[in-house]
Amino acid sequence: MLFIEIASKDKIGEAERTLQELTAAARVARETIDVTIPGRRPRPGHLHPITLMRQRIEDIFVSLGYLVEDDREIETDFYNFDALNIPEGHPARDPQDTFYTTEGFALRSQTSTVQIHAMQRRGAPMRMIAPGRVFRRDTPDPTHNPMFFQVEGLCVDRGITMAHLKGTLAEFVHRLFGPETKTRFRPSYFPFTEPSAEVDYSCFNCGGSGCRICKQSGWIELGGSGMVHPNVLRAANVDPEQFTGFAFGLGIDRTCARIYQLDDIRLLFENDVRFLEQFR
Repeated sequence: MLFIEIASKDKIGEAERTLQELTAAARVARETIDVTIPGRRPRPGHLHPITLMRQRIEDIFVSLGYLVEDDREIETDFYNFDALNIPEGHPARDPQDTFYTTEGFALRSQTSTVQIHAMQRRGAPMRMIAPGRVFRRDTPDPTHNPMFFQVEGLCVDRGITMAHLKGTLAEFVHRLFGPETKTRFRPSYFPFTEPSAEVDYSCFNCGGSGCRICKQSGWIELGGSGMVHPNVLRAANVDPEQFTGFAFGLGIDRTCARIYQLDDIRLLFENDVRFLEQFR
């Protein structure tokens, strides 16, 4: 009986070793990679068209000596309104126009708030742009969105005049749209600048003769501009008796939509990869 028991154990052990060897061989065969088989290429990513446009705008102003600044998106009433010379009772302060979070705080409705922070932090003279997201209670339509991207610029120094503003924006549109692009200034009103002007540029598509993009007018609106109001400089601890400055602002997503000939800026925010991958 002892002999039979020993023989049985030997047979069982041999069978277990054989099974382990077969299992290991099967695993190796299953997991072996044939390095000669062509691999699958990963789907390449690319930047969003708004990011591409923002980078183009930043590159132009950086080459002109401007700093790129950004700051908080939830602001106090002081930075969102008071420091920008927007008085009590102004429509911009109305809850129907501004996203208030708690009393005294709201989502910034323009990146002009960054200019106040930058002047308080750096003083004058200074040149800066502030690209970023802003928020307004706009009903979504082909040209409006509750959240959109804006860039605002500021130049403060001794002896700055309206001529410096016109020259800066003319150079900007030349670099962005081409050297033949013209600019024009139309009188306007903004609480934070005086005098103020709307800036237009000749249509980059038709050269000013009239087309679908410019609605047959030959001109496209760029944004608002003007000389910084003395009250804004005082709010940022800059002496308006010594320094003057100009400011301007434009919509990044609207500019992006015009360059890419989009009829609806909402397409830029719908995250449809089939649409977005067209822009590289």
